[in-house]
Amino acid sequence: MTIKAKISAFITALVAIILIMNISIYYYSSKNDLEHRTENQMSIIAKQIGFTVEATQTSRKAMEDTAGVMLRIAALAAKERLDPDIANVTNEELVPLAKDLGVQHLTLWVRKPDGDIVVARSSDPKEIGQSSRTWDYWFTAFNQLFDDHAVTIPEGEKMENYWTGPINFSTTNPNRINKWGYYYDGTTNYIINPLINAKPFLDFQQSAGTDAVIQKIVRDNSDVLDISGFDPRFFGKEKIIKYKKGNPVYNLDVRDVVFGSYSYPSEKDAGHILQASESQEIVTVKENANGARLIKTFIPLDVANHYVVGIVSDGEAIHQALSHQLIVQIVISLILAAAALLISYFLAGVLLMPINRILETVNEMARGRLDSRLEVRKMDELGRLSTRINAMGDNLEHYTSRLEETAEELRSTKQYLESFVNHTSDAIHLSDLEGNITQMNKAFETLYGWAESEIIGKRLANVPEEHAQEYRKVWEIVVRGGAVTGIETVRCDKNGTLLDVSLTVSPIRDEEDRIVAVATITRNITERKKTEEMLRQSEKLAVVGQMAAGFAHEIRNPLTTLRGFVQLQKKQGSLQPTYLEIMLSELDRINHIVGELLIFSKPQPVRFQEASVKDILQDIATMLDSQAKQNNIELQLLCPNELPVVRGEPNQLKQVFLNLIKNAMESMPDGGALLIEAMEAPDHQGVSIRVIDQGEGIPEEALSRLGEPFYSTKPTGNGLGLMVSQQIIATHKGSLKFTSKLGQGTVAEVNLPASHTSIVLGPGNGSPSPTIA
Repeated sequence: MTIKAKISAFITALVAIILIMNISIYYYSSKNDLEHRTENQMSIIAKQIGFTVEATQTSRKAMEDTAGVMLRIAALAAKERLDPDIANVTNEELVPLAKDLGVQHLTLWVRKPDGDIVVARSSDPKEIGQSSRTWDYWFTAFNQLFDDHAVTIPEGEKMENYWTGPINFSTTNPNRINKWGYYYDGTTNYIINPLINAKPFLDFQQSAGTDAVIQKIVRDNSDVLDISGFDPRFFGKEKIIKYKKGNPVYNLDVRDVVFGSYSYPSEKDAGHILQASESQEIVTVKENANGARLIKTFIPLDVANHYVVGIVSDGEAIHQALSHQLIVQIVISLILAAAALLISYFLAGVLLMPINRILETVNEMARGRLDSRLEVRKMDELGRLSTRINAMGDNLEHYTSRLEETAEELRSTKQYLESFVNHTSDAIHLSDLEGNITQMNKAFETLYGWAESEIIGKRLANVPEEHAQEYRKVWEIVVRGGAVTGIETVRCDKNGTLLDVSLTVSPIRDEEDRIVAVATITRNITERKKTEEMLRQSEKLAVVGQMAAGFAHEIRNPLTTLRGFVQLQKKQGSLQPTYLEIMLSELDRINHIVGELLIFSKPQPVRFQEASVKDILQDIATMLDSQAKQNNIELQLLCPNELPVVRGEPNQLKQVFLNLIKNAMESMPDGGALLIEAMEAPDHQGVSIRVIDQGEGIPEEALSRLGEPFYSTKPTGNGLGLMVSQQIIATHKGSLKFTSKLGQGTVAEVNLPASHTSIVLGPGNGSPSPTIA
């Protein structure tokens, strides 16, 4: 679609949106206005019904009060003419008495020993034996008359010694509606109960009361479909149904629908009625009944019983009026939208002429003609745009020439880097985040033996089993963004030969700083390791040679003891078992000293394992104890029972401690106390061992040079002992440092990591060195 068509479509769409908004606002405002008018009309109708209900209730109450007074008078007259003892009253004499008093029937109630109150005599034979135990508040009223001669329940009308209940269906004849009166003053042993027919009360409501007004309103208002009155106290609750003579009867005093026909029932009406009653506000809802649109309005009445009037009106009339207005508005809007489309298309063509010239020039530049330029006629927005495009053309010409020069430099740099990578002696390979090799140099093939066709796209399986955990931890550090430099470990070549290597592992990131690969540089340090081992072995043998005199003296003492016992046996012919045990103990001592010497001097395979610093120090103290005593030196070993276990090579650690203790002994020509102290490191991550002598001390300028090859403070020293010791401690990822004061002695402190802390890796990207736990 062209810009011209887009602008035209945009303007048309904008006009259409405005028109749609206008139609929507007009539709909803008209709808709300009509609904508001309907609600006001319903409110007026409800008020009219409210006045009618109040007037009807007043009239009906006056009628019922008059009937109640008449029934009391009839009861008083009956009391005067009847015997006070029920046993002396017959049913036959009640029939003419009822006619004389002008009541329909006359009934006498007595209280039975079981507490029930029943009909004992009546002018209506059907009433005899009738029980009132299940008559709710009627039964309560009867008991109050018998007990107190007065009724206090809220229902009905109360007078002195008298109570009349609301009109209701007859128990013996459910088709008859009666009004009853009950009199008892204690002068008789029965309640006098005259009754009259109450149907005229209901006929009054139908002919001149609320129902008549409702029928007239429905006839006069075609939109009003139904009007009903509801009692919120009973509507929506389980109806109270009593069976009289086998027929279900609803009590007239607990009706949920008090007037009207309630022709449009709904399950939701109970909630709406309760809401209107509690809030005393009009509630309007919309419903569909059998495809017809209905508007139900529930209006609370301010009358004695707080009835709610429900008015159902026809919603179809409002819908038809709104639909007609909506169609007219849509037709007008479509005409306006079509006119806007034509006008906007013409205006877009006029506005886009300068833009089309600019577009042609830009297309020329895109084809490579960077010398194309625009003619600037006016300095409006398009004129300034043309000026900037001309400046862009000038810059593009300049930058294009520079890009060509930069591309040539990049090609040269790429060739240089490829030559460097392929000709370096260090093996370099790249892996994806799954560990599969994606690229390698020639030195990799030379070091490990795998050709590029054999290993590309596969995982490199050259990690020995004992170094698998170390490899996983290194990989985790790198893929999280760290780097590992100078880690010394062991790898296998294609044939399974173990190689001592130094690894540098670092992540490779893309332009979004996401890690996409891992680069590994491998340096073969096998020959260096062999040279270091030879140096350690030569230093070890030199130490053994220096200790030979001490070992000879240590062995001579038990030999002297054995010689004495042999001479004793030669003279006596036999020895006691105690002497034999001493001889065996001396032989074990010789065997232990010679064994330690052989183990220490014999080349051992380097095998890292969990080692006890306490055991190593005790072995060294045992080896040097004799030599120390000869030099008047007291070896003091302070080592707690609970020390963290370190991971290392025990013989190499023995060589370090032997070298440090020997140097300390040699610095004490006058003897003294030599303290060997081991403790848990302050950070609880390792063990700290200190060798503290009382020698002459080391000058400050010599401390910084300790460990240099061929530098020694001893006249006969060559400096290789401390150098080897520092290399061993570095291999164990520990530290060795010296502090000294002239005339006060020297402290050599060794710190070794605990076995739960593995190697410390080199920093990457300037970050601190992470520790593999």
